[in-house]
Amino acid sequence: MPVTHTVGSITVTALVDAAGPFFQPREEAFPDATPAQWREADRRDPDTVTPDGRWWLPFRCFALRTGDGPVTLIDAGVGPAGSLAASWAPAPGRLPAELAAAGVDPADVRTVVLTHLHTDHVGWAVVGTPYFRNADYLLQRAELAALDRFHPELPARLLGPLRAAGQLRVVDGDTDLTPGVRVLSTPGHTPGHQSVLVDSADERLLVTGDLLVHPLQLVDPTLAYAHEEDPATARASRLRLLSTADTRGRTILATPHLGRPFSPLP
Repeated sequence: MPVTHTVGSITVTALVDAAGPFFQPREEAFPDATPAQWREADRRDPDTVTPDGRWWLPFRCFALRTGDGPVTLIDAGVGPAGSLAASWAPAPGRLPAELAAAGVDPADVRTVVLTHLHTDHVGWAVVGTPYFRNADYLLQRAELAALDRFHPELPARLLGPLRAAGQLRVVDGDTDLTPGVRVLSTPGHTPGHQSVLVDSADERLLVTGDLLVHPLQLVDPTLAYAHEEDPATARASRLRLLSTADTRGRTILATPHLGRPFSPLP
């Protein structure tokens, strides 16, 4: 069964679409990391390193739900065979089976927050037509304005069907979704990257997207990731969000690529 964490009345379910090794040596992905930082990252999160020293990562989505109410889905995984991520990520994914195991019918999904437009986060969003037919799909306007930086087939295979169906919702900056759930603008990894905050009286949960892709960035949040569009802006977003979370009491991080889906802010 998928792993869950409850924040107030909201159940957050981690859905593993796929898992596999990264397509390049991890030292190339984090060229500035020191041997001591690698050792500490591996100690904290041993599930992210293989016996032969490769970066092993899951590809997760997260479902938010209160009781039997409508579902907010955060990200859409690597997708089926033939998806845009299939050239480098372990497609086909298994998100439909993960949703079923969590008791979620795709028709119950009313909002899909795409943290950004990298192909391992949009794979099940559209499969010919929008996979979640009752959902609005949220993207930051800044992300749409930077389409030339993403996969050349994205406009035709993702955005065209969403626009045709009237299911694309464009937002600018921080946006309230439902009581206790807020989209946060966290640019840098991509120009319009966004994260999601789930907030209750005594706990907060932050769905980070690729603001955090590896435990190294908890060992040292200033470390740049080679596939960030704007490392300086990504660093500022990461430091700002982690610093804000640290001042508000107990905060849980919900991450797409770390070994554990839920972990307390160190």
